Amino acid sequence: QVQVVESGGGLVQPGGSLRLSCAASGSISGFYVMGWYRQAPGKQRELVARFTRGGNTNYADSVKGRFTISRDNAKNTVYLQMVSLKPEDTAVYYCNVHIVLVTTSREYDYWGQGTQVTVSS
Repeated sequence: QVQVVESGGGLVQPGGSLRLSCAASGSISGFYVMGWYRQAPGKQRELVARFTRGGNTNYADSVKGRFTISRDNAKNTVYLQMVSLKPEDTAVYYCNVHIVLVTTSREYDYWGQGTQVTVSS
């Protein structure tokens, strides 16, 4: 069984920082990071940051220069470092990863449970 667990969300003042983590555990033989997404109330889920298959990074225009996606493949973990946070960054943040299971050798799409980020004074 595989678990994908997010952590690191919370309440922060404008201009503050947070680091989100997304860790996968279980019988994993492969771990591929797709990206981080967010969904604000009343809005559609949107891509925030992602890795391409070639290992490059892409960011939404609204977060460029403020957010950084990174990964630790040895720990099956992906991070999202967020600085200079703004109220409009308030949303539930989700990680999306692809995992190859030891039992089947097939790749599956997993989403984290979501972590709330609230930017407010």
